[in-house]
Amino acid sequence: MERIPILKMGQFLLVTIQVDLYDQLAENLESDLINTISKHSSKGVLIDISAVSIIDSFMGRILGNIAVMSKIMDAQTVVVGMQPAVAITLVELGLSLNGVISALNVERGMELLRSKMHNSDNEEPEYDYDNE
Repeated sequence: MERIPILKMGQFLLVTIQVDLYDQLAENLESDLINTISKHSSKGVLIDISAVSIIDSFMGRILGNIAVMSKIMDAQTVVVGMQPAVAITLVELGLSLNGVISALNVERGMELLRSKMHNSDNEEPEYDYDNE
């Protein structure tokens, strides 16, 4: 069974999609990513789609699902390398990809993940003062 490789880079996971995703491969990626986040307590997922030239509504939903599930598991998702035609298609399909942060390239995407992780480390915990 074909799989998309998931590389661990410290507290982040890197996925480079270099093939057109058919439905089963996309579902496998979604499942594999969530399991890998859990296994390594990853804080971020960077998905490089620079080699993807066409996207459909199913793949758009998969990217959105990955972002939402990752967030639930305390990991941020950044999608990088989106081609103009892919961005246009997503807009035309009406897919907003809620929860997905995008960057132009892998370098900027990693900077975004690091800054998100740094910002969350410095946040004050929320307290409910009414119940003290």
